Amino acid sequence: MAITKKRKAVNPKVDSNKIYSLKEASSLVKEVNIAKFDASVDLHIRLGVDPKKADQAVRGTVTLPHGTGKTKKVLVLCTPDKEDAAKAAGADFVGLDEFIQKIESGWTDVDVIIATPSVMPKIGKLGKVLGPRNLMPNPKTGTVTNDVAGAVNEVKGGKIAFKVDKAGIVHASIGRVSFGPDKIAENSQELINAIIKLKPATAKGTYLKGVSMASTMSPGIIVDTKTFIH
Repeated sequence: MAITKKRKAVNPKVDSNKIYSLKEASSLVKEVNIAKFDASVDLHIRLGVDPKKADQAVRGTVTLPHGTGKTKKVLVLCTPDKEDAAKAAGADFVGLDEFIQKIESGWTDVDVIIATPSVMPKIGKLGKVLGPRNLMPNPKTGTVTNDVAGAVNEVKGGKIAFKVDKAGIVHASIGRVSFGPDKIAENSQELINAIIKLKPATAKGTYLKGVSMASTMSPGIIVDTKTFIH
């Protein structure tokens, strides 16, 4: 892929041999952003785990103190008695059978799907469509619940789900480049805190192996793991 003139201009600002403090990275990521839109700021966290082992497949949720800067589209799949509560909490789509049919036809224009436990048997068949997109409701991430209003409020308020991939890396969006450096750093710290709390008892050696920060289309910045408050 060809490197754009803008990318070439900002590349020298990031020293690939340097490890930056969280504070430095949170400022630099704004300086090297080249996108014309309010780009996402992402953390990529390499963990010392074996994701193939079920007890080391790190996954969880965290509510970022300053939100993600993105308004997430939420679908609630529930029985009619829960629909009013879901709509009042701000869900973008609410229903059941009509949305199951839409998803079976390939529709996935949402960021989060919340479901009540009673409808999960109907939703199970959607795993092939929703699974690869990380949209399948799951009790571990709080997206299978009878408190649909509470779950919608959490998602709209900055709650994100994360999980380690096959390579042992967690990828998560923790804000936008329009955020101040302090907000980027505080959201990053909150995510790291949540990941540290989930350290598997069976994980050997260094758990937090490496962290990099990047905005959409910008160079990655290596962050010193020691500058996170453990």
